[in-house]
Amino acid sequence: MNHTLTIVLLLFTTILVAQDPVDRDSITQLDEVILLDALKRKNAIGIVPSDIVGASVFQNSSPVSLVPSMNQIPGVYVFSGALNTNRITIRGVGARTLFGTDKLRLYYNDIPVTDGSGVSTIEAFDLENLSQIEVIKGPKGTTYGTNLGGAIILNPKEALGNATTISNNFTVGAFGLLKNNLSFNHYENGLRLGVQYGHTETDGYRQNSTFKRDGLLVNLGYRIDPKNRVNLLLNHIDYTAQIPSSLGATAFAEDPSQATFTWRASQGFEANKYTLTGLNYHHTFSEKLENSTSVFYTYLDHYEARPFGILDEFTNGYGIRSRFLGKTGILDTPANYVLGTEGYRDVYVWDEFQNNFEDNNGNGSLQGAKFADNKEYRTQLNLFGSLEVPFSETFTAQVGVNLNKTKYNYRDFFGQGSENRSATRNFKAILLPSLNLNYQLSNSKSVYFNVSRGFSNPTLEQSLTPDGAVNPDIAQETGMNYELGTQLFLDRKRLGLQLAVYQMNIQNLLVGERIDNDRFIGRNAGKTRHRGLELAVKYRLPLADGFQLSPFVNYTLTDHSFIDFVDEEEDFSGNPLTGVPKHRATAGLQLQLFSFCYWNVTYQHVGAIPLTDANSLSSDSFNVLNTRLGFYKKLTDRFSLGMDLGINNLFDIVYAQSVLINTNGFGGNEPRYFYPGDARNAYGSLRLGYRF
Repeated sequence: MNHTLTIVLLLFTTILVAQDPVDRDSITQLDEVILLDALKRKNAIGIVPSDIVGASVFQNSSPVSLVPSMNQIPGVYVFSGALNTNRITIRGVGARTLFGTDKLRLYYNDIPVTDGSGVSTIEAFDLENLSQIEVIKGPKGTTYGTNLGGAIILNPKEALGNATTISNNFTVGAFGLLKNNLSFNHYENGLRLGVQYGHTETDGYRQNSTFKRDGLLVNLGYRIDPKNRVNLLLNHIDYTAQIPSSLGATAFAEDPSQATFTWRASQGFEANKYTLTGLNYHHTFSEKLENSTSVFYTYLDHYEARPFGILDEFTNGYGIRSRFLGKTGILDTPANYVLGTEGYRDVYVWDEFQNNFEDNNGNGSLQGAKFADNKEYRTQLNLFGSLEVPFSETFTAQVGVNLNKTKYNYRDFFGQGSENRSATRNFKAILLPSLNLNYQLSNSKSVYFNVSRGFSNPTLEQSLTPDGAVNPDIAQETGMNYELGTQLFLDRKRLGLQLAVYQMNIQNLLVGERIDNDRFIGRNAGKTRHRGLELAVKYRLPLADGFQLSPFVNYTLTDHSFIDFVDEEEDFSGNPLTGVPKHRATAGLQLQLFSFCYWNVTYQHVGAIPLTDANSLSSDSFNVLNTRLGFYKKLTDRFSLGMDLGINNLFDIVYAQSVLINTNGFGGNEPRYFYPGDARNAYGSLRLGYRF
């Protein structure tokens, strides 16, 4: 969308956003934030504990990225090298992955969007299209994959109220930022339609970091009758992003805004077209049994020009997810159960070409001769079930089990004369049980306990040998999780407190080894122990009529270490786990003035992060302060206006927003560990709205 069209659309649009069908004839944006937080929908089944962030947390930061909101969750940390370069870790799981996110399951509106090799791409989704983010930490959510990292469930916005609304949020900021989100929502007589179109572009803080993205979300639902409803979801993202890559310590200290020389010279970039479509049918058989079934299809077309080779790939994925939710009785005790299946298969085709940028007269990447031609067939099947039994009004137990079966089929059409260059890896079925206990001390106080088993598959790339053959000896990571927690609401529920302590023991640790610029292999190298404490405290303090102050603190303490870890004859047993900060905290103040004005301040602290298994090098700890203020006013019965102003990194701190671990320098170059965070930058938003 060009800038002129964006501004024209801005002049004719409205502020109201969508969620559940609640009849609200007049509502300001701040009222809406309170309403959406009150309407948070818990996806985790039964008493499985999870963390949910929604509108009030989103309001602490700019609408450009999901990362700041997710980093407010204790135990969750997202390393972000750029808008298109994110790596999610949960309780240290995933910290050893060099690029991208694995070892967890990502769902969008209950549709799995993690690919067949276990990789999830959070940057494919627009924050302004979401109503909430839910995180199940660890393998305790048996209905969501039982991966060691857990699961993340993104819920899109839906129509709010029996009305038709159109809204627009237009944001500009430093580094050439321009973002526009246009939203149309309609709800009437069982028909719910939401359409969001978003455009984002920025030059970026660093050299060679231009980012442009267009996205379309369509969410259509229809209630056929009291027992049947259908929903159609379509999410399409098209983005192109330059890649500045990581910096060595010297370059990071000299000028963190610079791009790595080879990536700058080749004008390295990636271009992605991603489509997700899903159809859900929900049927209620009786008061005691209902079913929800989704069929879905995903397509990714990815082109990445790297200085050491150009990657051209596409992935077609499809699957089904079906759940039966029912009520039964056990020894005269009512019980709830879930039985379901989730099947996913994708076909991944990828070619690699030489990058002849050095012969392109300074015009960047130039595709040369092909040197790789591959195809992968990847299949995952999960069978799951859980049974929740309330033995009394205060004590409830829930048992669950997940059975996973994974298969890879790899074809190399470029290699010659090697029988093993095309092979199949068929992992044995793995059984993953879970037990949750919950004791309700009162209506506002509870404690819970969980013990569960989880796993992580190696990616197909990790399962290859240095010669490119499938390694039959590489094994899945497995681990046992133990967790004890409490949730308290005190002082007339003004004070909310959540506390959790956990220990996870992981065996067959997968270690990625970089054997050249573009090739990694995996090995099982030992055991790790993940111990931690997570605390979230929030207080709501009414100061006077129309004034409310809400301070909050979220804190994570980790004691993650190698228990038995020998790598290339070096013994790292007892060392801290690489890539995990020991201390991390987010604190803030949210001030609401009357019903139409707010001011939020957030502070983030991230402790030093070990960068090598030998614990010989660590990143520096850092502290970053962000602030945002705004107002939203209903000017007439139909028209509303709002404005926001925010500043990120208020004190202009130089810090590493993402790091790599155990990197090697090639060709005599310094190892590159650091992705710099943005310098101080400001942004402003204008919202206009109309209710028909």
